[in-house]
Amino acid sequence: MSLDAVLSRIDTDLNAATERLMDLLRIRSISTDPDYKAECDKAADWLVADLASFGVKAEKRATPGHPMVYGTFGPEGADVPHVLFYGHYDVQPVDPIELWTRDPFDPAIEETDNGPVIRGRGTSDDKGQLMTFVEACRAWAAETGSVPCRVTFFFEGEEESGSPSLIPYMKAHAEELKADLALICDTGLFNPTTPGIITMLRGNVGEELTVTAASKDLHSGMFGGVAMNPIRVLSKILAGLHDETGRVTVPDFYDGVPDLPEELAKQWEGLGFSAEEFLGGVGLSDPAGEQAFTPLEMIWSRPTCDVNGIWGGYTGAGFKTVIPSQAHAKLSFRLVGQQDPIAIRENFRKWVTAQLPADCTVEFKGYSNSPASQMDISGTAFEAARQALSDEWPNEAAFIGCGGSIPIAGYFKSILDMNAMLIGYGNDDDQIHSPNEKYNVFSFQHGIRSWARVLDALAKA
Repeated sequence: MSLDAVLSRIDTDLNAATERLMDLLRIRSISTDPDYKAECDKAADWLVADLASFGVKAEKRATPGHPMVYGTFGPEGADVPHVLFYGHYDVQPVDPIELWTRDPFDPAIEETDNGPVIRGRGTSDDKGQLMTFVEACRAWAAETGSVPCRVTFFFEGEEESGSPSLIPYMKAHAEELKADLALICDTGLFNPTTPGIITMLRGNVGEELTVTAASKDLHSGMFGGVAMNPIRVLSKILAGLHDETGRVTVPDFYDGVPDLPEELAKQWEGLGFSAEEFLGGVGLSDPAGEQAFTPLEMIWSRPTCDVNGIWGGYTGAGFKTVIPSQAHAKLSFRLVGQQDPIAIRENFRKWVTAQLPADCTVEFKGYSNSPASQMDISGTAFEAARQALSDEWPNEAAFIGCGGSIPIAGYFKSILDMNAMLIGYGNDDDQIHSPNEKYNVFSFQHGIRSWARVLDALAKA
């Protein structure tokens, strides 16, 4: 069987695969710092050469910023699935450098209590993850001369600096980028032995509001009791955002929020998530969201409203008896399902404005405005991939959610009309964006093997 031979080759070639990853990790491709522009070019050139070494038609594509890497490989035909694999070769800055235990760009394998890890900047985010897929394709090519699916490789070099070139490039090259399915590796495992496929990502609406009362700050001895205090007004509004059960009170907020399918609820229950351990790690104990739902549902499948900042009046050293003219707050709404971010923003602003007393006005400033992403898992591809992951890892894979947002998944849907399958092998303790970033050797090896299985499963599905 070809798959067995491919898996065997992956295991045999693990040392060489690790050395190739080390070579890529030594390139200082920090995208946000102009001093490293040449290093970003070098990383793109390295990937083009590496892909070409096993038969990929690869090239570097110029952008106004750092280049894209584009490549195609595998059989063509209506009966062969076409997948696009996305990753990024740029990395975060290494500051504060004094907290690293070694040179961030001199990677090495280190022994830890949880097994060997590869230590260095970009090991987990995203070079190590990216190379799991590349190495899986290399093993398939070595054993069979090709890969089971038609593959388009799409690597960018600006993910860690806001991806300014990404959307224009995708729109300009939409036809050549379109595929049956996008694969994204920039994610992680549910836990070190349990893989997951992210099928829902929350959207986000960001709002800032300023409540103004008097035309200037006032002396509380002269005006206290007679002048309206905007902090009092704002505090009352913010306190009313949730009812006693944790539900958001903004009108029509829950329009478009779907019920969690029973099958997904069973998968999540089987993950053995401990809210006590999750919250205990940050000094908390009680889930504070909607009380009718489990903690995992609160994080993955329910919408939220949070106050991210609040200020007004005198906050410096000492004391100042002042009634401020203005009070300010920043809020974010995490969205799920078909919630409309524009409607959420409008309803929130109307709700706030209706609560203002006489002599008070409010100004709003909008920030993020993105809907949730929910993958269509009704076809055979997602279940085939889940079974393939389950065959590789100690615990069965599950379709899981993500409390945050992964913009590229939304871009694939909105620009290319493609579903995205998010599979990654990082761990929560990989310290991405922080000093001493690492990637478990176990994750690297089994990530390669997993992608080999997934490509096989997608071709058969």
